[in-house]
Amino acid sequence: MEPDTDIADSAKLIETLQTGGVLTGIAILIIAWLAVRLLTAAIERSGIRHVHRRLLLNQVATLLRFGIYIGGIAAAVAASINLSREVVLALTGTVAVTVGFALKDLASSILAGLTLIVDRPFQVGDRVKFGDLYGEITTIGLRSVRLISEDNLLVTIPNNKFLTEAVASANHGRLDMMVAVQLFIAIDQDVGLAKRIVEECITSSRYVYLGQPPCVRVSQCVLGSFTAVRLDAEAHVLDMKYKQDYQSTLTERALKALREKRVLLHGEAPGPAPAADGKRAAA
Repeated sequence: MEPDTDIADSAKLIETLQTGGVLTGIAILIIAWLAVRLLTAAIERSGIRHVHRRLLLNQVATLLRFGIYIGGIAAAVAASINLSREVVLALTGTVAVTVGFALKDLASSILAGLTLIVDRPFQVGDRVKFGDLYGEITTIGLRSVRLISEDNLLVTIPNNKFLTEAVASANHGRLDMMVAVQLFIAIDQDVGLAKRIVEECITSSRYVYLGQPPCVRVSQCVLGSFTAVRLDAEAHVLDMKYKQDYQSTLTERALKALREKRVLLHGEAPGPAPAADGKRAAA
């Protein structure tokens, strides 16, 4: 009886898994993978040509990738398996057990990815802070989210992590993003003059988006054993990719302008007074 049972089971398996259908399913998966690669390349080229629509294009690409992958998997399964009523009933318990144990983490990540797409706590292109990580979201995939950190490292985070931990988005789907630069001057300096100098440096920067008004906030702070005045130069950059360029150029220009106006920075010793002919006086 046992050999006959094995033969019968094998025949049912062959009947369930259609040989031609399996090949068709593999072909569908390959086509879906190629379609995603071509779509990603096309979106990247379009983002370079249309910079102001870069984030929108990336968000559309994320939705299309999800659709292609899910549609391709469903089509491959339908083509490979003879889904009769008996087969569906037989597979239901097996699939449930498999998903519940062997594919538990993968299934939860896929469901979490769908939740991220629908709930949208962040989008592709956003600058986010997640735990100790900070960087730009480049991809929201079926299994994981990819992030480029400030030091240009590619970080892969499983989707289900975002359902249980807090994440902060700096721009939430916008190209412009607020960036702060901190400058410190000595406590006895002309704060009003220093503030005007920094404001002029901000408004004349080519990276600043003036549609959002910049500001300079003043506060006292303690550095080491000394009290200093902190200037927080806050402004929106035109595109978040200019963040580091803006911070670098603003810091350089502001420090130069403050020194030219003889505003002492914190911890900086006063230099010689300028001579009448424009040269520095002899010490």
